[in-house]
Formats: sequence, structure tokens, C-alpha cells
Amino acid sequence: MNPLNLFSPRCVLVTLFIFFLFGNGYSQITEPTINTDGRPTATAIPIVSHPTMDGDVLNDEVWQKIAPLGGLVQSQPNFGQPASERTEIRIAYTEHIFYLSVICYDSEPDKLVVSDARRDASLDNTDAFIFIVDTYKDNQNGFIFGTNSLGVEYDAQVDNEGQGNFNANRQQGGTIGGFNLNWDGSWKVKTTVSAIGWSAEFAIPLRTLRFQPGKDWGINFRRNIRKSNEIVYWSPMPIGFNLNRLSLAGSLMGLDLKSPNNLKVIPYVLGKMAKDFEIIDSKTKFTGEIGGDIKFSITPSLTLDLTYNTDFAQVEVDEQQVNLDRFNLFFPEKRPFFLENAGLFSVGSPGEVDLFFSRRIGIGDDGNIVPIIGGARLSGKIRRTNVGLLTMFTDEVETAGIHKNNYTVARVNHEFKGRSALGATFINRAGIGVDDDFNSTLAVDGKLGLGRKARMSGFYARTNGPNDTINEHSFQLKTDYVWNSWEVSGGYTEVGEGFNPEVGFLQRAAFRKSEARVLYHYRPKNENSIIMELRPHISYNSFWNFDGFQETSYLHIDNHWEFKSGMEVHTGMNLTTEGVLEPFEISDGVTVLPDTYKHVESQLVFFTNKSKPVSVNLRSVMGGSFGGSRYQQSATLSVRLGDKFNSDFAYLYNNYQLPVGDFTANIFRSQMSYSFKPNLYVQSLVQHNSARELWAINLRLGWLQRANTGLFVVYNYNVREGDPLNNSFILKYSRMFDLVK
Repeated sequence: MNPLNLFSPRCVLVTLFIFFLFGNGYSQITEPTINTDGRPTATAIPIVSHPTMDGDVLNDEVWQKIAPLGGLVQSQPNFGQPASERTEIRIAYTEHIFYLSVICYDSEPDKLVVSDARRDASLDNTDAFIFIVDTYKDNQNGFIFGTNSLGVEYDAQVDNEGQGNFNANRQQGGTIGGFNLNWDGSWKVKTTVSAIGWSAEFAIPLRTLRFQPGKDWGINFRRNIRKSNEIVYWSPMPIGFNLNRLSLAGSLMGLDLKSPNNLKVIPYVLGKMAKDFEIIDSKTKFTGEIGGDIKFSITPSLTLDLTYNTDFAQVEVDEQQVNLDRFNLFFPEKRPFFLENAGLFSVGSPGEVDLFFSRRIGIGDDGNIVPIIGGARLSGKIRRTNVGLLTMFTDEVETAGIHKNNYTVARVNHEFKGRSALGATFINRAGIGVDDDFNSTLAVDGKLGLGRKARMSGFYARTNGPNDTINEHSFQLKTDYVWNSWEVSGGYTEVGEGFNPEVGFLQRAAFRKSEARVLYHYRPKNENSIIMELRPHISYNSFWNFDGFQETSYLHIDNHWEFKSGMEVHTGMNLTTEGVLEPFEISDGVTVLPDTYKHVESQLVFFTNKSKPVSVNLRSVMGGSFGGSRYQQSATLSVRLGDKFNSDFAYLYNNYQLPVGDFTANIFRSQMSYSFKPNLYVQSLVQHNSARELWAINLRLGWLQRANTGLFVVYNYNVREGDPLNNSFILKYSRMFDLVK
């Protein structure tokens, strides 16, 4: 049978609507108090004696004098039902520390799932407890803290209720605002496992947080109970929402906090041994570096960061990609200095029209490293106004023809009630000592909340440089509705022919784009159904140039089948159009000719429960492409041995059979890690890119101390066509000194 017939339009439409066939046919210790807007409230208790930080909550007098919170409600698998296991939460504080304890009762503690012991490892597929605090009570921004029964430290920043995120996996990628997993605070957590389940104690210094004294906080709690695939919340989340939705969080009252002082110095020393085999008669070079950062809290909500000789040796290398189209590949930011408060400086459309893209600082166009001399960042909040100022200086690279540069970003964003905001941004690059070498971007942006269910957003930007050009503008208007199991959005984006944000990222230049999307979350009413949720959806986007020629259109029709067992299947089809005006080389010796190519392709995704010791993820796309056919297959095997060893083995296969020639482009990726304990791990990333005939090896050992500082040992080795390209061995040590106790 032709596999495409399985995904004919008739079959896919049947898939999209078959979900209708599934329809119809212990109380906690303390129930939460409900405030006037229907959200629960909690009270933080001031204490004089500190709890004993050992994870044993039941036998600690300090905690037992505080009445616990409870009443968590399922988000899945049985929406709206009480949690199957009891949870007790207590909150306290002293003059300097915010404390929180939790007892996660579990009738079968021997079945607790822990998949990764590394700091900031994903907690999605483990037994875990996570909470978010909205320290400004602005319903938009917050800090996340979490742990599992091993006592893993998990923390993150949330901006704009988590919206605008591109990739939030710390171990495998970077991020662009929204949700920033690479934020690392200085705090402690201790856990213990017993016959009643497991418990945890969090101690978060107030210096780690940013807040405005005299205000209540927003707060919410989430617990994962993996044996039943449960996700439960204290302040209930509608279907389709998660912990980041701060406008639906509860309130934390009773806080009487004073402004803490904060001054941290984080120096580093580094030694590097490297050799470039592409240079004839090259010798191994030995170099040493010193540098560091200073963090000073001007106010509890406004922080100044200074950096000198900024280094990112411990950062994992980029994942290999193959460009099988005419447009720019996106590689996410991974460097910690630029990721802190990244959401504040993020304006535009993530991964498509980023007005500020921090990878332009310190990384050349061909990927070579440009030394960063140093810089400063002022960021935080003044009442309801977010402010940010970033200035960085980079050194010259004579061999690449790169001059010294200064990069400056100024950002202000005022938040109004009702999830609305208005902001402005100025971004500038200026060559130092070079006449008429500059590029600037000026933008205004805003969002208008339409109740809790809908919102409109957009931006307008212009660029300026020494060269005369036309249409140096870009703008976007979008609207979305998310409520009652529906997600509906639409928008229009335009990028002028002369729009050139040199410190930003454009996936493609000069286009007009329209887009729309409709998705529905369907939960069967029968609790005995093996289906937890069906998500039929349809999306469309179309790109046109300024002459009215359609360059791309993409109609996606799909349904996601999520089972209570943790298995998930996606069945869909795509109707594509690619209009090519100029020939381009898609692979060595294979050139796509100008024409308009219309095709249909099938899409199938299958993955098993990721919390199991062994899981698989399969993706298949088959159909037409540029007048011929393409077969894109990927397979990922994940193997976990206890809580120490984690691995992912992925193979991406691309087979193109075109009228102008056939080719394959494949990527193999192996990621393995072993955690001796949560703060000591070894990790490897081995990749092979067949299109470039490149093998790339990255090995890292991390011995972490406070806030992701510590000892890092890194080895990189690259081989092309069997010949070594370069290798390097790096030893780096950093330490945080807290000068205000």
C-alpha cells in the first residue's frame, strides 16, 4: 500500500473528528481560601527560629506550628477532580530568607520516578513539586523553583506569562524570553523519602529574588504524580494552561519584607590548550584568561550586572542542522550572561523577526568567536515599569576582518492592569574607530488584554544605517483567544525590503505574512477512556513578496492523540506551496530551478511515555518537494538507568529525489550524561553531519557550587572528511562571593 494513502485528506478529516465518539457515553488538611476574583489565597508566617534544613518536615517543630495548605486539583488526566494523593504546603519567612516546605504523600513511595539528577534537569516526566512566585504581583513575571525526591535544584525566570518562548530545554537548547531555564539563583533545597512519600524544604534568600516591599505576591504550586500521570495545581488551571499563567495564580499575603542588600562577585580563571589543524604547521597553543561578573542590587527590584572578559567555555556547543531551504537557520542563545532577563530585551517574533538577537554579540557570521571585552546590564522594575539597559564591547579579530564594536540596547516596558503593556526599544551597533559603521533599530510594541481570554499584540520597528535604502520598516499585529479548551490566533507580519536589524535575526527578508490557527482540547467524559486528550487543529501561513508573488504557503491539518498511559500519536497532512524566483543550491551539485511547486505530504509522530526507563520518539514526513519527493524520518531512543545515567540517541534522515538530482542529508546525535550527584556530572554530545561530512565531539564535566558556578572541564574535537579540524581542552573555575551577609 502506498503510505501516502493512509494520510489522504479523507483519512485525516476522519481522524480530526473521530474524537466526538469518545464523549458522553480524601480531602486535604486545609481547603484554600478564595478571594474576590475566584483565586485561592495563602498566608506566609513570620518566624524567628529557622527550620532544620534536612527535608524532614514532619519532625520539625517550626513547620508543625504552621497550618498547611492543600486542596490541589487535577489538570490531567481527570480534569477538575481532586488529586489522588495528599499534599501539604507550608510557607514562612525571616528577615533574610523565604522558606517553603512540602509533604508529598504517596501510597507507593517505591514507585517514585526520578529521571535525571542534574541541576535544572526537566521535571516534566518525574515525580516533582514546582512553585512559581510573582514577586511584583503584576500577573506577568515570576520566578520558578522546583525539585524532585533527590533534591535537584530547578529554577527559572518567567516573563510575559511564558509566552514568546522558542526552546526551553536547558540541556539541549537555548531560549528567547518567555521562559528562561538558564537563570540560576542562589538557594537551597533538601529532601527526604520515607514510608509516607517524600518531602522537601526550600530556603531562598530574599537577595536572590527581585520584589517590591509592601506588596502581596502571586503564587501557585504544581505537583507531578507520575504513577498515575497526574498533574495537579493549587490554583486550578484551565485546560491548555500551565504554571506560567500568572494571571490565574493565587495570592500570598502576610509578607512584611525589608529591602535586602545584595553584592556578589563572581570571578573565574581559565586555562586552554588548543590546536587548529587547518593551519599548516600549527602548534598547540596554551592560553590563560581571568575575568568575572559583579552583581549589585540597586533596589530589591533593580539590578546592575558588570562583566569583564566575558567567557562561555562551559556552554554546550550548538546542535548540528542541515539547511534544506532558502532561508536562515536559527541557533538559540545558550550563554548564561545573555539569558538572564532575556525576556525583558526580547521584542519581535521569536525565531522569525527578532529585533535583538544576543548571538550577534561575540559570535561572527561564520560562527567564529569574537572576544567580549566586557559590558554592563541594568535591569529590573520601577513600580509597574520594566527597564533594561545593556552595553557590550567586543574586540577586533584581524584574521576575519572584524573591528571593535559597541552594542547598546535600551528597553522600557510599562505594564497596565489587565495583561496590557506598552514599550519601546532602541538597539545600536557602532564600529569603534571606524567612520559610518553603525546600524540601529528603533521599535515600539504593545499588548492589550481583552479580559482573561483574549489579547492583541504587535510591534512596529525601523532600522537605520549609513546606506540609503527604502522600506526600512517591519511590523506585526496578532490576536489570540485561549479559553474553554479553544486556542484561536491570527496575525499579519510585514518586513520591508530595506529592513536590516544587524543585531537581530531575520529568518527571511522582505515579506508579507498572514497566519491563522485553531486548536481544540477535547477531554473524553468517560473516566475509563484510554484517551486523555485529543487536540484537533488546523493552521495556515502564507508569505508573499512585495510584487505580489507567493513565496511560501503551508496548510497544516492534524490531530494529537494523547493517551493516559503517556503515549502520544500525531496524525496529519500538509499542503505546501514554494515559489522560487531565483535558483538556489539545496545540496552540493543540486540546484532548484525557478518555478512554483505545490505538493501534499503526510505527517506521523509517535512517542511513548517519557518517564519510563526506555522511550522512543518517531517522526515521519513523506510527500512532494520542489517538483520531486522527500522523505524525512527521525528516530530518538532515550535510555535511563536509575537516576544517574541518561541518554538520547537520535538519527535524522533526509532523502530528496528531485528532477534536478537526488541527495541525502543526515544527522546523528548522541547525548549522554552521568550524575554522580546533583552537583557533579559528566556529559557528552557527539554529532555527525553527513552534509558537511563533519564529526563534532563535546565532552563536559561540571562540579557545581552556588548558582551554577564551580569547576568545568571541557573537551572539543572536530573532524571533517576524516581529517581533524581543531581540538581544545579547557579548564575553568568560577566562584560566587557574597559580600553582603
